[in-house]
Amino acid sequence: MIPDWLSLEPMDPVWITLALALGMLARRFGLPALVGFLLAGFVLNAIGAVPGPFLLEAADLGVTLLLFSIGLHLSIRMFGRPEVWAVGLVHMALATTVLTLLLLGVGALGLPPLAGLDPPAAATLGLALAFSSTVFTVKALEDRGAQRTRHGRIAVGVLIIQDVVAVAYLALATGARPQPWALALLALPLLRRPLQRLLDHAGHGELLILFGVVCAMGGAALFEVAGLKADLGALAFGLMLAGSPKAHELSATMDGLKDVFLVGFFVTVGLTVPADASAFLLGGGLLLLLPLKSAGFLGLFSAARLRARTAWQASLDLATYSEFGLIIVAAAVAEDVLPQSALAVMAVAVGASLAVSAPLAARGDVLYDRYRQPLRRLQRRSRLPGDEDLHLRPVEAVVLGLGRIGSPALAAAEHRYPGRVLGVDVSPRVVERHRAAGHYAVVGDATDPEFWSRTEELLARLDWVLLTMATHEANLAAVERLRSRDYRGRLVATSRYPDQADELRELGVDVVFDVYTEAGAGFAADLERRLARGPDPRPDPDPRPEPVPDPGRRGIQRPGGGGPSH
Repeated sequence: MIPDWLSLEPMDPVWITLALALGMLARRFGLPALVGFLLAGFVLNAIGAVPGPFLLEAADLGVTLLLFSIGLHLSIRMFGRPEVWAVGLVHMALATTVLTLLLLGVGALGLPPLAGLDPPAAATLGLALAFSSTVFTVKALEDRGAQRTRHGRIAVGVLIIQDVVAVAYLALATGARPQPWALALLALPLLRRPLQRLLDHAGHGELLILFGVVCAMGGAALFEVAGLKADLGALAFGLMLAGSPKAHELSATMDGLKDVFLVGFFVTVGLTVPADASAFLLGGGLLLLLPLKSAGFLGLFSAARLRARTAWQASLDLATYSEFGLIIVAAAVAEDVLPQSALAVMAVAVGASLAVSAPLAARGDVLYDRYRQPLRRLQRRSRLPGDEDLHLRPVEAVVLGLGRIGSPALAAAEHRYPGRVLGVDVSPRVVERHRAAGHYAVVGDATDPEFWSRTEELLARLDWVLLTMATHEANLAAVERLRSRDYRGRLVATSRYPDQADELRELGVDVVFDVYTEAGAGFAADLERRLARGPDPRPDPDPRPEPVPDPGRRGIQRPGGGGPSH
């Protein structure tokens, strides 16, 4: 017998089609697709639709897979940094206090549905409003290709701190105590190596996807049985796999599956809003507090010695209300701490904040360029490592992104420009690895306008820029940053699809390499060379190097001869 939640109701395909249509419309206007998904939920709510079991289960599974994906990219060391744990806790305390006082003021005015709100109820609602949306922030970072940037990693770290506090509050406020044996979960790190070995043996196809789903859902189920928040179990299992050589591949493989289920989450946010005029009025009014919430993050991040742009973008990414806040308010309503109408207000505030914040976060760099001077006044003279000014030696070529393509490109470019090639990556560990190998590399985010301010002398002598970052969005942003600073040298970029290549060429990129086509061409050329040489039982000690820039050609010259390859 098929479980109820696996059975599609007659209108489910129509709702999903509406989400698709509005998502494509939002993308057409330069907005994240999730804005369209949220709008679909509000439209369905307005016509009286009710979410079915399939949509609700899809939403839960999407969040579980998202938390698992977050864990794959996290580092335990990050949580020990003051710009993460201190900012997260201090902001929560300040925001809760300020919001509680404001809500008490609104209640004293007799405005429904918060008339006569007592201090415990106001404090509960204030705490719920202090949280920021984990799902929105991570999805927005992925859409911009900014998961590995400093502001992205800090924002996610703050969100995890908030989620832990929320779980602790729910346990205390609702009387839902963890099971006594939940202490055994402290031994989970012992499973780290066995899980990573299993990941290594999962291959690269359907077994890899299934392994990820089993880990995510298994971790969630284990924590739920232990009386803890299920999604934290998915996060914990993802964290145990972080650092594995295949963690990035696992995350990339599951991205499509995760994104499909997350559509259900964003649609259900709009569907859960009761159509009540007072709830819409007060929930919409809470949007006016988002600038105050964002300003608090900006001030605290600046005090933690982050560069102005890093603090600014992280603050925009966190300028939302949270789905976790909905859970807290629902629990408070069940315990008679808050009236039922408070849940409607919170639902409106969450849905509207996501719709408003998405385009603002996506335009963070545009807004930063407009308000650069006042924002930089908040910046401390002494800044954290990675945000300090960089005084670089003269170089003629720079490789932006030191992943699977950028690393060999950097090594190959050194053959043409010994000592005059710079590698740039957002990961300090990646940069340290390249430095240990003798390469000239620095930590930096090429999509950040401030990176080029940190390296004022770099562009003056630079002849070649190779864009090999992990996502198309990051490469596009880097091109825009370079053009905005009037860079006149030559640009080479990688792409995975023809439409991406066309978009890069329209922005003025001189040479675009399709990584799949070039991989095939490189294999064919290498095979032809080996076949012409005849049988050789020994491995080739000097394989043909990757293409490198030639200052005399507008193309890519291979060391040792040959013409440019376009």
